[in-house]
Amino acid sequence: MSEDRQDRDVAFIRALAELLRENDLTELQVKRDYAEEGSLKVRVARQGYVAPPEPPQPPPPPRSAEAPPREPAPAEPVEDPALLPGAVTSPMVGTVYLSPEPGSAPFVAVGDQVTEGQTLLIVEAMKTMNQIPAPASGRVARILVENGAPVEFGAPLMVID
Repeated sequence: MSEDRQDRDVAFIRALAELLRENDLTELQVKRDYAEEGSLKVRVARQGYVAPPEPPQPPPPPRSAEAPPREPAPAEPVEDPALLPGAVTSPMVGTVYLSPEPGSAPFVAVGDQVTEGQTLLIVEAMKTMNQIPAPASGRVARILVENGAPVEFGAPLMVID
């Protein structure tokens, strides 16, 4: 496969991902035929955040005349890492690699200072290694994925303060 075709395929996949986001779709599947050599099948999907169901509440105890009713404790807000300021999300569906090669040191670790454009990790999609750059300079506060884990489009990867 030529480098030019590979670049066009990556641009095509990114355009599909953008189309998915702009139209609030959850999945898109396309087959692209090439006259000279075969075809390209692409499935782009994203997983929306679904809050876990609340456990059933026990019935309130019977009230006595002396005891005032108890105020319920405020619910702890569920933190969605993708909504945090400085969240770095996956631009595509693929597999995350935290280091350039198996057995080598990771690109970054929690607490590291990074500069805008510095490679944070790699997302492999369709046998193509895509370097994910830091969108801004800052400190790596959290790494939200494990090496070799599959990720969906828009999934939070790490947080930079």
